[in-house]
Amino acid sequence: MSTCRFFAYPTRDGRALFGRRWGTPSRFLPLVCLPGLTRSSTDFAALAEALAEQGREVIALDFRGRGGSAFAPYATYNVVQEADDTLVALEQLAIPRALFLGTSRGGLVMMRIAAVRPEVMAGSIFNDIGPVVETAGIARISGYVGQPPAPDWPSLIAALKAGQGAMFPRLSEADWDRYARQIYADDAGVPRLAYDPAMAEAFKAFDPTKPLPTFWDWFDAMAPQRLMVIHGALSDVLSLGTLEAMADRHRGMEVFTVEDQGHAPLLWDARTHKVIAGFLDRADP
Repeated sequence: MSTCRFFAYPTRDGRALFGRRWGTPSRFLPLVCLPGLTRSSTDFAALAEALAEQGREVIALDFRGRGGSAFAPYATYNVVQEADDTLVALEQLAIPRALFLGTSRGGLVMMRIAAVRPEVMAGSIFNDIGPVVETAGIARISGYVGQPPAPDWPSLIAALKAGQGAMFPRLSEADWDRYARQIYADDAGVPRLAYDPAMAEAFKAFDPTKPLPTFWDWFDAMAPQRLMVIHGALSDVLSLGTLEAMADRHRGMEVFTVEDQGHAPLLWDARTHKVIAGFLDRADP
């Protein structure tokens, strides 16, 4: 098993942000992993260990206000800022070009990077996200962002199963425990949010009766890259219609559907690791 190493770096506005590295630099391009809205670099540990064993370095970042990164004014919790923070991380790590994997919010950040600095990207994997985000998924997410967790782990796991069980029907009891501890932090045996609760401020203006903005211009900037989309078959965030439109605009885009998982696929299993590793080999010049 590859050892995980931690690092920190300063942003342009002076925030100390956190990341993890697995493996060591090699002849392969590194993979940069960007997490979902309230998630962190811990989501990529299983995948990173598998890829590092094959010789590829993996870097995973915690966006500002999440995981081990410093909190910031909630107005800076946005895709444009997070893309700039990611580019700063690449500069600090002396990585001129990389492969990318973005889960949910992380995929939107990837598209923004493609729009402003396409030369740093050799290929990208979207984990259950595209240029159109379904209103139903955002409505579900807005219902829990910033809410305090249950006071103990058994209660929290029960609540998590009640809220997301339909999207992950095949998880075992051990899987639900693992999932919960990947999402929440442990404070002397008590679960707590692993992100700034002020993140909820961004959802106060959400109106489910109005269409959400789309990101097709940013997606089209990814035309020179090799792309793959991991799609949760039970997803309420990435629709089949959006997936088909993405494939029409980016011929050659690969799609890997994860059965019995919703938003977003967990990236835990050996089959998914093999599919991702194969894509990275094809995308790596």
